[in-house]
Amino acid sequence: MFMIMLKNIIYNLYKFLIYFFLFWIYLIKPLSADVIKDIKISGNDRITNETIILFSGLSVNQNIETNQLNIVLKKLYETNFFQNISINLDSNVVYINVEENPLIQSIVFDGIKSKSLLENIQNIISQKEKSSYVESKIKEDQNLIINSLRVSGYYFAEISSKIKKNNNNTVDIIYEIKLGEKALIKNIKFIGNKVFKDNKLRKVIVSEEAKFWKFLSTKKNIDIQRLKLDESLLSNFYKNNGYFNAKINSSFAQIIEDKYFEIVFNIDAGQKYYFNELKLNIPIDYNKKDFVKLESLLNGLKNKSYSLNRIEDILDEVDDIVLKKNYEFVNATYDEDIVDNNKINLSINLDDTKKFYIEKINITGNTVTSERVIRNRLLADEGDPYNEILANKSFNNIRALRIFKNVETKVETSEENKTKIINIKVEEQPTGEIYAGAGAGTSGSSLSFGISENNYLGEGVKLGSEFNITQKSITGNIFLNDPNYKNTDRGFRRGIERSEFDNLDSFGYKTEKTGFVFGTSYEQYNDIFFSPRFSNYYEKISTNAKASAAKKRQDGNYLDLVFNYDLSLNKLNQNFNPSEGYKLTLTQELPVYTEDSTLVNKFNYSKYYETNGGAILSFKFFAASANSLSNDDARITKRIFIPGRKLRGFESGKIGPKDGGDFIGGNYGTAINFATTLPDLFTEVQNLDLSLFYDAADIWGVDYDNNIDENSTIRSSTGVALDWFTPVGPLSLSYSIPLTEKSTDITETIRFNIGTTF
Repeated sequence: MFMIMLKNIIYNLYKFLIYFFLFWIYLIKPLSADVIKDIKISGNDRITNETIILFSGLSVNQNIETNQLNIVLKKLYETNFFQNISINLDSNVVYINVEENPLIQSIVFDGIKSKSLLENIQNIISQKEKSSYVESKIKEDQNLIINSLRVSGYYFAEISSKIKKNNNNTVDIIYEIKLGEKALIKNIKFIGNKVFKDNKLRKVIVSEEAKFWKFLSTKKNIDIQRLKLDESLLSNFYKNNGYFNAKINSSFAQIIEDKYFEIVFNIDAGQKYYFNELKLNIPIDYNKKDFVKLESLLNGLKNKSYSLNRIEDILDEVDDIVLKKNYEFVNATYDEDIVDNNKINLSINLDDTKKFYIEKINITGNTVTSERVIRNRLLADEGDPYNEILANKSFNNIRALRIFKNVETKVETSEENKTKIINIKVEEQPTGEIYAGAGAGTSGSSLSFGISENNYLGEGVKLGSEFNITQKSITGNIFLNDPNYKNTDRGFRRGIERSEFDNLDSFGYKTEKTGFVFGTSYEQYNDIFFSPRFSNYYEKISTNAKASAAKKRQDGNYLDLVFNYDLSLNKLNQNFNPSEGYKLTLTQELPVYTEDSTLVNKFNYSKYYETNGGAILSFKFFAASANSLSNDDARITKRIFIPGRKLRGFESGKIGPKDGGDFIGGNYGTAINFATTLPDLFTEVQNLDLSLFYDAADIWGVDYDNNIDENSTIRSSTGVALDWFTPVGPLSLSYSIPLTEKSTDITETIRFNIGTTF
């Protein structure tokens, strides 16, 4: 037994000594590694020795082992400079032999004639002219090209490639592209939608059906990537209209015939929800007086339909408090809790966050757009305290520029340094737009055309021109709009305008007007917008032979310099088809230098309310005045006329005082409108909305001839209005019954208009 134990001990000792010896061999091996005495490069032509050595990571007098050469080999291949590389170590000398990739002499896209399409493809591919050719990237670039073509509507495009080798170690890459016909959206369907008309939902999304009048639109082209955006827009629309649990279960595109696709959205709206209990939770050391308005906004939401926009209004007010009251490190969150089936309790929570400062803001991807344009949308800069509320709002401000296809943001945190690094990556997109429009109706036909560049010179400036032609007028302008004038949050617009109006048959005059305008626009306070501007123009008024002496006195030329401004408060739940909220606007025209010194005031107010049954009630009020501040008469072109859209049942502007057979408007005018939609009628007809209305208006005041009958009386009408999205464009139709009128008024029982923009 003892001998067996002894043998085992000796055997284990022997194994230990072997392992110990191998271990020390491993430890001392680096000490005996070769020291690089020299690095020899061969085979290179364009790539310098210094560049190759730099990318290899090697240097003279460096210790090196043979197995490390594989790492060097990998590094050099990763440069994409070489197609073959060999590395040897001999007598402490590293020998690197390379065979360079050919240089790309040219890249040809055979089959692409569109300049804009060509430029887009050239920008997205990884290989460029005068760079090294890498065979493995050809397939990668082909996929990028195909995806880009599909976004542009060429869903059935095919591509192949040829490589032409030249004698001077250069190649020509030739992409042979068959575009085929553009894939178009023929139908857009909404499965499960029982709440809104399909037409209303089509106006929410970006994609649109291909109609013959939309030949200039790119939104009719199938774009699978766009469907995700459409889903988001639909989801937000439902949630802004009370449907808290609304889900877009799926969306897909399917070929239905030839080049046509059908897009289908599967929607589960769920039931409608209303705000119930609303709470504001703030730290005990915060001054409650600073949050009085915030509490008031919360109290105003009780029993209102649920809306994400309303919650955003609350968070915007938090932003204002953060900025004005110096609450620098605040985190705002909100909790939603469903109670009593269709009620939601909302809690706004304000908490202190860790104190971090912004160390760096990195902006990438803007090859055309100036970095200044992006930084102007940020609410904080390097060195400022980091606030998540302001950061998210800044990111949304960049997206709101609408000049980027995509905006990616990433915030890196250093707990040790208490700093944040903000990384913003943008993806630019074509920003030019062309549109045209046409319309017809009881008021006559019209044509319109516009062209604009929304990122002029990469400065986020909009440069454009618009023209409109009707049977009795021609208007046009050229404008330049800078949304961040001189690195501020104020927009600045300047432009040249020209207009001609022929009103001889019913109003006894015609005008020609040419001038320029410049002004600014900005948010003065939460949802309060101020838009001041100066206008300088030349106006020519001509009257006919039948005009009265008083009217002929206004015949002639006028040079005007006026100051205008709009002051508006917008509390609508959405600007497009609002269902709740209100908006009021005050407009004034103040004479600086005019020949008649006419002061013009206009006030508009609109209010919307949605009933539990889905009907939308609306009330609108309009008031205006035009008075001369001197002894001169108020110019006829500045007098008040009631447009037909404010008083249905009467032709536009054809009520009130008359001079002979001509309507001359008044010094004062007012109008009101009550309307309600009828959601339960014509439910089987898609894209049709029906409403009942009551309109009333009056116009009075004649300052230039006391012998003219002012015809002051309240005109009123009632009727039914229909809005229908037809295959040839949106149709508006109203049938009105005048209730009160004067014998001199011109009534209009049926009023319709059909038109579209393409």
